[in-house]
Amino acid sequence: MKRKNALLFVVMLLIVSTVLMACQSKETGETSKSNEVAGDKDPLGKYENTVTVREVAGYGNPEDSKTKKGVTPQTNAYVSKLKEMLNIELKYDWEVPNEQFEQKFSLAIASGDFPDIMQIDMNQFEKFKQQGILADLTDAYNDYASDELRSFMDFDGGKTLDLFTEDGKILGIPSYEDPYMSAQFLWVRKDWLDNLNLDVPESLEDLEEVAQAFVDQDPDGNGTDDTYGIALNKELISWGYDARGLFYTMGAYPKAWVKDGDGKLIPGEIQPETKEALSLMNNWYSSGIIDKEFAFKDMDKVIEDFAAGKVGISFGEWWYPSVVFNVSKEEDPNADWIPLELPTYKGEESKTLVPASRLNNVVVVNKDFEHPEAAIKMINFYQELEKPEYDEEVKPENGYVYNWFQPRIYKPDDFQTAFEEVNEALDQEADKVDSTNSTTLSVFDASKKYLDGDESMWGIYYSRAAKDGGWATVEKIREKGNVVYDEFSGGTTKTMVSKGSSLGKMTDETFTKIIMGSESIDKFDQYVKDWKKLGGDTITGEVNEWYEENQ
Repeated sequence: MKRKNALLFVVMLLIVSTVLMACQSKETGETSKSNEVAGDKDPLGKYENTVTVREVAGYGNPEDSKTKKGVTPQTNAYVSKLKEMLNIELKYDWEVPNEQFEQKFSLAIASGDFPDIMQIDMNQFEKFKQQGILADLTDAYNDYASDELRSFMDFDGGKTLDLFTEDGKILGIPSYEDPYMSAQFLWVRKDWLDNLNLDVPESLEDLEEVAQAFVDQDPDGNGTDDTYGIALNKELISWGYDARGLFYTMGAYPKAWVKDGDGKLIPGEIQPETKEALSLMNNWYSSGIIDKEFAFKDMDKVIEDFAAGKVGISFGEWWYPSVVFNVSKEEDPNADWIPLELPTYKGEESKTLVPASRLNNVVVVNKDFEHPEAAIKMINFYQELEKPEYDEEVKPENGYVYNWFQPRIYKPDDFQTAFEEVNEALDQEADKVDSTNSTTLSVFDASKKYLDGDESMWGIYYSRAAKDGGWATVEKIREKGNVVYDEFSGGTTKTMVSKGSSLGKMTDETFTKIIMGSESIDKFDQYVKDWKKLGGDTITGEVNEWYEENQ
């Protein structure tokens, strides 16, 4: 029905064309402007005359198995509800599977068929901005944005909205999330620590000692040499079970743009700290702390290792209990995964990387479109249906598929809000939680079920609500401010388009070879020279030019 896990949410539907038709009558001489009167300045004002909205869709299977059979984007119940509430009629020009969408959409754009309203990524935004097709949304936003939408844009002090504002004109309404959702920390099997009489690791040296013990001392007690220390998949910098947390512990931030001492942005992958981290990882690979087969394992294979009880440590994020550790506990109910802040390094607290802006996408309008306020109203409409009073109606079994509707924007701090509101209710031993936040309601429901004995709800409870769990660790990091920001949130620069892929491939291959020992650590120095010469220096200049323009 509604969003349950922001991490797994992927925007697959783009609004390509929205055409407002005033249903004018020659006899009455009605104009499109007269159609605005009924809902003038009302964020959810119902149009007097039907407004027809044309869209195209790329879509996959509904996320919820209870979804009414046979539903398509056109028959999605959100379509009829939009007509009922706002008198906007959605009509799809075409619907294709997700894997076909990009090509079909690109062909439409190449032919000059520019959409009226879209929810697009940063690269597309930059392209359309340069082409001069984006409308000024300032008046539409000021006149029709709901209080809720305004609060979303103000969550980070307007920092993300400013990215889409040029010369005082709002060119896009961004959908973004709490940057701290990206915070990295450490997950360790406490039951293995207890089995080996080991203390919780606090420093990087402690972690190495624990990880080596997990390799050598049979932490699961099965009498078989079948465990290793730290989980790692073949994509060293990815979204899960990767090496980011280890790099960050050592002050290295590969594939990120961080400030140097002069306030300039520098690429983390070519810095000395990254070389130092790779050297350590080579040592850990040699000693078995890092899986000898990591270079051949994708994330699914690593999850299999968690389920099989082969690994006891992973750097990662707050959501792990509900995505991977729940699988571990299903196989071994004694598996006790605990979160720890990144270990200290050289006597100093480590700092995780978080994005300056965690952007999902942005809603934009064609400059030739006569009614930009329709886009704002549709955003308001989606948020309205997130409210608890619609829960009994907006269900998958009633034909509602939330992620087939666009445009939609989420509350950036809904997980932080949920953590606070759920714990307040649990502390009071309340039977229900007083909240209008849909994430709060779903997390509270799962937490109550877990605390009442439903072990299947452990993952949601421990990732989102437990005071010693995943999100609680995020809040500790937030309170301490132990973060470094990835400052670049612009689109792909000109040289990134032509050189970025080859530079990224070179980085991945070089790092993997150094870790596995097929290349010596000295190879890093040549890699840096090659990276700079083959386009890296030009990209660095482009990134800093963007940064100077957008500070």
